[in-house]
Amino acid sequence: MPSFNYIAMNKNKNTIKGRLDAANLQAARQEIRKRGLTPVKITEDTNFSEREKKAAAKRNALPELKLKDKIDFTQTLQILTATGIPIIETLAFMEENAETKSVKNVCSVIKGNIVNGSTLAETLEKNRKAFGRVYAGLARAGEDSGELDVTLARMLELLKKQAAIKSKVIGALVYPVFVIILAILVVTIMLAFVFPAFESMFDSLGGQLPFLTRMCIDAGHFIQEFWYVILAAFVVSIFLIIFIFKNEFARRILDRVVLRIPLLSNLMRFANYSNFLAVLQVSYDAGIPVVNCLYLANLTLENVVLREAISAAAIRVQQGTNLSSALKSTKEIPNMMLFMIATGEQSGRLGEMLYNCTVYIDKKLDDIIDTFTKLVEPFMLIIIGFIVLFLALALYMPLFGAYTQI
Repeated sequence: MPSFNYIAMNKNKNTIKGRLDAANLQAARQEIRKRGLTPVKITEDTNFSEREKKAAAKRNALPELKLKDKIDFTQTLQILTATGIPIIETLAFMEENAETKSVKNVCSVIKGNIVNGSTLAETLEKNRKAFGRVYAGLARAGEDSGELDVTLARMLELLKKQAAIKSKVIGALVYPVFVIILAILVVTIMLAFVFPAFESMFDSLGGQLPFLTRMCIDAGHFIQEFWYVILAAFVVSIFLIIFIFKNEFARRILDRVVLRIPLLSNLMRFANYSNFLAVLQVSYDAGIPVVNCLYLANLTLENVVLREAISAAAIRVQQGTNLSSALKSTKEIPNMMLFMIATGEQSGRLGEMLYNCTVYIDKKLDDIIDTFTKLVEPFMLIIIGFIVLFLALALYMPLFGAYTQI
């Protein structure tokens, strides 16, 4: 509610200054007169109003939820909504029995907004950061169609699928990342502590040290003397990686490079396609127009290059092009996907074909992850073997040279 500063006069002709809250200027004037004062000047306190608006927005803002919390929230909401329990009572129960503080706060904020006249979809739309635009869009479609519980069930399956895909991709990448970090740690320890410790023994053997041994000893001295430079370089590298992922131009270059690396390209493409098709199918079944379905599904794409390609396809669909032709023009969608979508459009069974297409992409993604894992393991073994061989040669070559001279 707006706040007004006023200057008024009382019955004794004394000047009174004050501030009050009122719906508008006329209401403020009436309130001043009710207090037995004669208004002289009334001005809206815009600074106070802005602060009040920001404070209210902060109070009503939904906290950002983790994927697991979204799944728990949606599952409980869907079950209770399907039984016919009113949304206010459902949210009150969920607030009391929430397992995490974030879910408890979300239930409290949504309940408060609905009590004040907003709908679930309107509340989610105002707080897209917590659930995302896909969730808000599907919730609106469910409320408009009167099938909120059905839409929540679809959303629940979608969230579970996203969690499964995320787990699979992370599982496929965590092994090589772990091996690389371990290899860097072992090499650093060997160079910093082991080789410098053997330096005096190597000097006592006489003769010139082999190039590999000399290089490792010099590297060890550098690490011991300038360790802070290496630490600073490591910190800078972390910030550089964060910058690359947040900067749009740098991210576009990185995503384009990733799509050209043979095996990693398929892994990233089909992981993105799986989420994209799942949202496309769920939103289409919820009765959302195809163009809006494309825009919602496009929000799930992590790769900037693919996201821009689908955005261009959505514009073509909006201009009258059918879905399969628009997707084909991007030259980024697999032929099997295009064929199944085109068949669904021609037969009038697009929803069914989108589901079949989702099943196909999921199976393809599982095969790609299996292949990626099987190929990465021997590749990591080769790298580890090369590192061990390099360190062993650098450590034992002076000893072999000394024995041959005896």
